[in-house]
Amino acid sequence: MIEEVETAPATRAVHSNLRKVKLLNVYVHDVTVDEVVNGFSEGMLLTLHVDMIMKLQRDREFYDIFGQFDLITCDSQILYFATRVLGTPVQERVSGSDYFPRFYMHHKDNPNVTIFLCGGKPGVAKLAAENINAKVGRNMVVGTYAPAFDFDQNPAEIEKTIGAINASGATVLLVGLGGGRQEKFLVRYRERFPHVKLFLPLGGTIDYEAGALKRPPSWITEWGFEWLYRLVKEPRQRWQRYVVHEPPVLWRLAAQWLGLYRNPFEEG
Repeated sequence: MIEEVETAPATRAVHSNLRKVKLLNVYVHDVTVDEVVNGFSEGMLLTLHVDMIMKLQRDREFYDIFGQFDLITCDSQILYFATRVLGTPVQERVSGSDYFPRFYMHHKDNPNVTIFLCGGKPGVAKLAAENINAKVGRNMVVGTYAPAFDFDQNPAEIEKTIGAINASGATVLLVGLGGGRQEKFLVRYRERFPHVKLFLPLGGTIDYEAGALKRPPSWITEWGFEWLYRLVKEPRQRWQRYVVHEPPVLWRLAAQWLGLYRNPFEEG
């Protein structure tokens, strides 16, 4: 069964109408990585992957803020395949880890683009900053901070995090605080970042840039087996996510294809 595809108004910085492709109770925009790099310079980005879409089936607060993101990309080869099976294919997968290196290289000579990295284990964001600044040949990353794991439950830690970001004067804020948590943080405190123009909740991208987490060969990602690669490399950390939490997405997508899927947050 083919789901009807809506036409979305142009996002704040992408100067053309974008198709919205329905996936369960949310959607992704039909956009390429080059279009995001070249055209999206202000607003909030969300890169939708399987872990996130499953949280959006259970977390009402996360679901309620979904519409506040200006651009939503398909950050999953499995979801990319799903859009094709459903008859509403997007042009390509646009992951945060693919987009972000292209973004900072695209702006390497633009002094108006400065970045703050928020997240990761202690020391990881600093290493990522050093690597990025070496690649672009200037101090593009102007600040880093690794909040405590339970920072969102600690008002003092929240204030410390906000203060560090604002003190840097950065115009781009990348947060890697875990799917759902990082998006809620940005929506709750967005208005308290007067210098920031572009908000990027990009999960493990800080680890990738630091070299703390290695990316798999491209063919593994293209065939949709990145989850298996991660599971083999880090079984303790990844078992719950890839074996328990994410597989039910397949049954829900099958239900959408059959016209049987129901949004858990809508009555009737």
